[in-house]
Amino acid sequence: MAAALADLPLLASGKVREIYDLGDALLIVASDRISTYDVVHPTPLPHKGAVLTGLSAFWFARTAEILPNHVISVTDGVPADVRGRGMVAKKLKMLPVECVVRGYITGSGWKDYQATGKVSGIELPDGLLESQQLPEPLFTPSTKADVGHDEAIDFEGAVELIGDRELAERVRDVSVELYRYAADHARDHGIILADTKFEIGLAADGTLTIGDEMCTMDSSRFWPADEYEPGRSQQSFDKQFVRDWASSTGWDKNPPAPAIPPDILKATEQKYIEGYERITGEPFAEWCKITGAPAQG
Repeated sequence: MAAALADLPLLASGKVREIYDLGDALLIVASDRISTYDVVHPTPLPHKGAVLTGLSAFWFARTAEILPNHVISVTDGVPADVRGRGMVAKKLKMLPVECVVRGYITGSGWKDYQATGKVSGIELPDGLLESQQLPEPLFTPSTKADVGHDEAIDFEGAVELIGDRELAERVRDVSVELYRYAADHARDHGIILADTKFEIGLAADGTLTIGDEMCTMDSSRFWPADEYEPGRSQQSFDKQFVRDWASSTGWDKNPPAPAIPPDILKATEQKYIEGYERITGEPFAEWCKITGAPAQG
């Protein structure tokens, strides 16, 4: 750990991020750790943390009129050793739900639909194909599990967890609005945003505010639009490449996770950076230059 970070109180450490206390603000650092099936692999993915932070900063800046965000700075107050991966952010009181929005039927939503014809209690038309676009984006919230997997809930479950129906309705509506904006932007750049999840909380003055990350490869499914075909699973700009490799190794998905070979790491790194560059319209090297992050090798 960098000396500058070692002197800061560590509030939380997750699979990807560390959160440090700056007194009246937080330092949120995205690592290069990569996990599959909720287990962290021993091999870091080069530049992953910088891609996630840079992409989040891009979306936060462009959606601030839809919903305020927690960003204070990606340069000022960020220690040199975590430049590009670190963000100084406001402290929020996070709501106890994951704000998942689905524009396409895939993943766990597809499994639920096959079994029940519904997703998060929402009745869907018969005959949908895997990966098909939904008639309208759906707010399909989930719990936040401290241990194990998050569990899908219906809107009434979200109301119960949040404890305020009006606030829950605001959260649902703004989550869908954020998704629509990001999906439209991504589609204009040749990428389908199939689904995503937001972390939303309340600022000190009670303002509804988005935190954590936004529309990154870790929180979303991105598909290349020119390869999209309903009726099957899709190629993606995320860690699916690593997940597929991990599944092929015979690993039982329990700790410890296997080390990721260099060719899989390189291909995944390129996918992350390609996704960043297509969405932002800028070279990843520009983010590294602005923030002082190590450049891509």
